[in-house]
Amino acid sequence: MGEHTSITGSPVVPADGLTDALDLLQISRHGAVLHLRLNRPAKRNAISDALIAQLHTAFLHLPADVRAVLVSGEGEHFCAGLDLSALVQRDIGGAVLHSRGWHAAFDAVQFGRVPVVVVLHGAVVGGGLELAAACHIRVAEDSAYFGLPEGQRGIFVGGGGSVRIPRLIGVARMTDMMLTGRVYDADEGERYGLVQYRVPAGEGLKKGLELAQKVAEAAPMTAFAVMHALPRIAEQSPAEGLFTESLMSAVAASTPEAQERLGAFLKGKAAKVVKS
Repeated sequence: MGEHTSITGSPVVPADGLTDALDLLQISRHGAVLHLRLNRPAKRNAISDALIAQLHTAFLHLPADVRAVLVSGEGEHFCAGLDLSALVQRDIGGAVLHSRGWHAAFDAVQFGRVPVVVVLHGAVVGGGLELAAACHIRVAEDSAYFGLPEGQRGIFVGGGGSVRIPRLIGVARMTDMMLTGRVYDADEGERYGLVQYRVPAGEGLKKGLELAQKVAEAAPMTAFAVMHALPRIAEQSPAEGLFTESLMSAVAASTPEAQERLGAFLKGKAAKVVKS
């Protein structure tokens, strides 16, 4: 792909080394932020085997100087889920391996090297919602709607949704979505915890990039602790969680970058916490 216009309106140079091989993604750089855009708009960005493999590859091979990733979808929808037109008949063993391939890809998103911000608009359905749930910060435009149609199609989630989505909205709400086909609009998605930010139509990428650039300023060890330790602590018993917290706190505070930032704060050179 050649140069194209950025979220902020200025030209952006595509990310070196990734763009040519990953043709189902639009990939660009915004300083320390890498922008991955699902690029199957004619299919509502439905996830094929090729797209899941390319997403996995992209997250395994992030450029060394990338500090955050922004994910979005090209066209009118973020992602309509599994590409059913490409669904092939598999035996049980093959189906398990197929699901585990999705798990590996989305684990690379959630437990990768850098935090991930995702911008959601239009359909955020099935595997699209599973992908969104694997990201760390979710921004929804007014047009976003959320569904898990697997229950109506005689199948079950296979991309990690049964693990991640109940941790956002609870088992009861996911049960309702799967058994009745209930679809949440953007208001409900925000109210029930599927997303942390809500913006008007057309403003998602601007907000997403703003958040990703803010995330990219975090100390690497702090970002690592939030991504890798925090969700595990939340699953531990209180005593185990507190012990893990102590270890992670000591590790994060001992890094040179933490010492520099703490020193700047003590000297009055760092911004104080204020409500924007």
